Amino acid sequence: MTTYDDRGSHGGPPARDFSRVGDDLTAVVGDDLTAVVERVRDSVEAVIEGKPEVVRLSLTVLLAEGHLLIEDVPGVGKTMLAKALARSIDCSVRRIQFTPDLLPSDITGVSIWDQQRQDFEFKPGAIFAQVVIGDEINRASPKTQSALLESMEERQVTIDGKTYELPSPFMVVATQNPVEMEGTYPLPEAQRDRFMARVSVGYPSAEAELQMLDVHGGVSPLEDLQPVAHAHEILKLIEAVRAVHVAEPVRRYTVELVAATRTHPDLRLGASPRATLHLLRAAKASAALSGREYALPDDVQALAVAVLAHRLLPTAQAQLNRRTAEQVVQEILQHTPVPAAAPQHNGFGPGRGGPGYGQQPPRRL
Repeated sequence: MTTYDDRGSHGGPPARDFSRVGDDLTAVVGDDLTAVVERVRDSVEAVIEGKPEVVRLSLTVLLAEGHLLIEDVPGVGKTMLAKALARSIDCSVRRIQFTPDLLPSDITGVSIWDQQRQDFEFKPGAIFAQVVIGDEINRASPKTQSALLESMEERQVTIDGKTYELPSPFMVVATQNPVEMEGTYPLPEAQRDRFMARVSVGYPSAEAELQMLDVHGGVSPLEDLQPVAHAHEILKLIEAVRAVHVAEPVRRYTVELVAATRTHPDLRLGASPRATLHLLRAAKASAALSGREYALPDDVQALAVAVLAHRLLPTAQAQLNRRTAEQVVQEILQHTPVPAAAPQHNGFGPGRGGPGYGQQPPRRL
């Protein structure tokens, strides 16, 4: 049985001497990460009322080096959430309003002839920022949407044969209206697959909406929002998340969940290997946010719908039966055996890492 004792040299490159994947990482995950994340969470929740699970998912994607897609009807705070997250971190922020006449060069940049230098000079586009807010991304044409493909996957932009690196950390937070709304284009499959997770803000509760009237009734709280974390702190936290350990049975469980989407009769397109990687990274970030240096099957289960559902395409028959991709993922979770935890030792560090896992029947969520 595989246990957490098999961590070996697992972990990312050191940022604050993370070469020791034991007590040093425990201190970072338990203290520094919690303190910084709590500050960012409190800052965002001061603007977004009554949606703690949405805020947590946003922070999970940030620390997992992913990109977030916020989809919902107009007026529920999609752009407000993206702005609040961006302003809570002291880093460069650019906002792109996607419209039907937006050009790819408006996003990536363009080379312009300089008369004095007698040479082309590159003018960076709006993508050259650490946090890029793409507002109503599905109102632009697919040609313009495709300008984001290289930057989101490879964190670079190639113009006229020259490659320009994007700053780090780098995150795209995009909002979109449901495809049934007038004037929208469905995102291509390759574009959706590059978003680590999709979240719906949803309508607030009556209490949260009443509190929103008090907070937002006069001046927007975004105007007073100040950065509570620096970009270099986020980079250190990302390095700590990279070092979170995932036991072999948990990795296998992740692979089995994703593989089940490729053979499910209600789906004509399953999740890609990139989805497997995104689900694993998100689970590691979720574990770190919970103060653990090892991931559990619960972390994978909690994020499966958000990470997988937007990548799946139901069959025509499933659509006629009103079967959604979210329902299919929930069904897969209920039928996929969950690794069973073996007895664990107390503490952290090499030889004391956490539980091992065997197989147990699937449990209903």
